[in-house]
Amino acid sequence: MSYLDKDLAIQVKDVSKQFYVGALQQTAAYRTLRDTIGDIALAPFRRVRNVLTGKAQSAANLTETMWALQDINFNVKRGEVVGIIGHNGAGKSTLLKVLSRVTEPTTGEIRFRGRLGSLLEVGTGFHPELSGRENIYLNGAILGMTRHEITSKFDEIVEFAGVERFIDTPVKHYSSGMYVRLAFAVAAHLEPEILVIDEVLSVGDAAFQRKSLGKMQDVADSGRTVLFVSHNMAAVQQLCSRSIVLSEGRIAYDGETDKAVDWYLSHIDNISSTLLSERTDRAGSGILRFTNVEYLNTDGNIMNSLQSGQTFDIRLYYQSSNNEILKNVRCGIKCRNQFGINIFTAYTKLKGIEFGELPAQSYITCRVYNLPLPPSTYKLELSSKVNNILADKINNASELTVVSGNYFGSGNLPGVENGLCLVQHDWSTE
Repeated sequence: MSYLDKDLAIQVKDVSKQFYVGALQQTAAYRTLRDTIGDIALAPFRRVRNVLTGKAQSAANLTETMWALQDINFNVKRGEVVGIIGHNGAGKSTLLKVLSRVTEPTTGEIRFRGRLGSLLEVGTGFHPELSGRENIYLNGAILGMTRHEITSKFDEIVEFAGVERFIDTPVKHYSSGMYVRLAFAVAAHLEPEILVIDEVLSVGDAAFQRKSLGKMQDVADSGRTVLFVSHNMAAVQQLCSRSIVLSEGRIAYDGETDKAVDWYLSHIDNISSTLLSERTDRAGSGILRFTNVEYLNTDGNIMNSLQSGQTFDIRLYYQSSNNEILKNVRCGIKCRNQFGINIFTAYTKLKGIEFGELPAQSYITCRVYNLPLPPSTYKLELSSKVNNILADKINNASELTVVSGNYFGSGNLPGVENGLCLVQHDWSTE
């Protein structure tokens, strides 16, 4: 196809993206023109010196490569709303960055019909020294919109973001909540023909998330083309008629959203079945790595499943990368249901706890009281910080199976379809 068909908004053909990791990447930093010219001039002399001293190495020896995307092919019709789902490290964000032209593909080509707007990270494209008002007009101009078009949407953007009092304040003084509200409002209201959204519903407070989901629904109903990345399967099912599942940089499934979600949920166990210590789809410095998860009852016995209303311990085994004592450690656990919705969070910071010193290898225990979950299967995300720097973060680290228990003392429990959690309550009458 030499030209994009008129009924298509996006065509992705044989796209792959390779990254270099290792020595060359580590030395990459901000450089001036003078630095670059100097390196070019000195390069021949350095090569001669390296040969004479036996230090000559090829670029291939200095670096390793990884393919974040491999052989990606798909088309998106005009007005279609497509979800992009997959586990952490599957290539979702890289794909959106390539589509948004933040980075170029290593191979392949991408064709668009219409203006493309994207919200990849909080405040992407915002200049911190400019005011909210100036950033709205700047982003609109980048999208190719006229000043009149931007002005017609200006009041609606500001009202949605709730930053009326601070619209002429430099955004570097905004709180993170104000920043993300304005960023989403700009992306959603300036009406590019193609909108690319990455995990916007995972930030902000609950009220903002509901408001954003409603706006996303309006965008989807307006006939614009949308690519939507999220771990929230319920939101994907609500907004998207079609979804693409990515796994290890490749398209694993492309089809109807309900079937795509079923495929993803049925195959996600393949990831979780890998030993936690061997999982590579994780983030953080690595100074601390989780190696195993166990569930124990209050007698210290390991449990394969837990009952609703049961008090139990989550034991997190860890290992220090340098075999030295770990200082100032915090840990967190997020529990999600099968649709990726957060059910509860347990975090040492919430309890005002920080472990001043921990041995290089041991375990940390989190006790959960009166488990308020109906029977179902849940996934845990684990995270840790050492000296306030992310050390390890791994999604779907463990599976938590909950079976019926006598939570209410009556022997009765509602099904999981009747609510996300259980709440103790009483009834009375005069």
